[in-house]
Amino acid sequence: MTGEDRRFGLGASIALTLASTVLWGVAHLATERRKTGLALMAAYVLTLAGVLTVFTAFSANLLSLAVQPRWLTWLTVALVVIALAWTGVILWSFLLVRPARSDSVGRFLTATLAVALCALVLAPTAYATRLAYVSRDVVNSLFATGDTPNAPVLAQDPWNGAQRVNFLLLGGDSAPSRPGVRTDSMTVASVDVETGESVLFGLPRNLQNVPLPEGPARARFPSGFSGAGPGTPGLLNEVFQYAEDNPDVVPGVEKGKRGPTLLKQTIGDLLGLRVDHYAMVDMKGFAEIVDAMGGVQVTIKEPIVYGRRREGLLPAGTRRLSGEEALWYGRSRTDSDDYVRMGRQKCLLNAVARQADPMTVLNSFESLAAATKRAISTDLPQHLLPAVVDLSQKVKDARIRSLNFVPPLISTADPDWYEIRRKVEDTLNERPAPRTAPARTTPSPTPEADTPTSLDTACG
Repeated sequence: MTGEDRRFGLGASIALTLASTVLWGVAHLATERRKTGLALMAAYVLTLAGVLTVFTAFSANLLSLAVQPRWLTWLTVALVVIALAWTGVILWSFLLVRPARSDSVGRFLTATLAVALCALVLAPTAYATRLAYVSRDVVNSLFATGDTPNAPVLAQDPWNGAQRVNFLLLGGDSAPSRPGVRTDSMTVASVDVETGESVLFGLPRNLQNVPLPEGPARARFPSGFSGAGPGTPGLLNEVFQYAEDNPDVVPGVEKGKRGPTLLKQTIGDLLGLRVDHYAMVDMKGFAEIVDAMGGVQVTIKEPIVYGRRREGLLPAGTRRLSGEEALWYGRSRTDSDDYVRMGRQKCLLNAVARQADPMTVLNSFESLAAATKRAISTDLPQHLLPAVVDLSQKVKDARIRSLNFVPPLISTADPDWYEIRRKVEDTLNERPAPRTAPARTTPSPTPEADTPTSLDTACG
């Protein structure tokens, strides 16, 4: 029995169409199609229960699923199927309860309502599908597929029995007058895989005579790295680009991976750690990320001069920086030094991480994704992403300590490599002080020796 048979009026048609959108099958029951109506209601309840179960019982795993292309594909398919089924029910319900043919105005109004309801269902689905596509593209672009371990092995222990996992975090800087990349910010984050407690080991860019790993690199520089030639000072921040330009020091490694490979080995040997993975943020691309977020807010303690010709000034106080201002904020050494800049760079990254809340990310998701693809490089494989996401949740609730190897703790011109490794070992073996009585656990020239994860944005 259709609306023609029952002669539904305009009000009844609108009410039943709306009701069928909220609960499938209402219009069918009104037209005495009981079996179909009850079947649609059951399908709706089951679908709703499934969605609620995913977002409640599995809420802790949603972030992990969001970094897995296979699950993103299934999510896209599921969203499209649900949306098409929903719009089909809306149109079917409209056809059953629309006003009589003689009521042309009523038909027009109810048809307009049905189309609007379909658009209301399809629009967010199209947006969510687009987000899933962009997310999958970012994951596939940034993270290598590699050889994925068996699922049971991966689920049981993604870190392969390691108690700690060590990430090398790099800030790369380049300029038109200086080809190549200089890793001016180098930090190793050593994370306890059980508790999430972390230690950040900061290395200055100007460490000299750095011993390179055994093999062709050390054979080339038996007394420590001295640079590419007379015009280069031979600092730690040059090792990355030197490896890229000289494939014979890292034989068998393809272009684009030579720099990270040699630098991971070099810094790992300096600290006495195995560096598992690296991630590098290009500072110019980082500025694009900041702009995509709408800026980043920091509290500046002292005015900072920026620009190649000192044409700008970042006044003291709490302010929102544009991407270019944030870039110079992290890069400027005018009236300061490398070690002050190291602290500002860490602070800037922390501020961006804190302010990248879900609403900010959603509002500028595509521009952020595009900037991220240009700004970040890493050797993290895709199969480890769920484990990294889970580990990051532990890190958020755990204590972070920091030890920077800068003067007066060490001399950058003549570093005591044994002392560096000893302090790393002592720091990792020392139990952190309770949160209620924070204490400096390691000698450090900065006030970062023992900090919680709720990091301050007062950056100086």
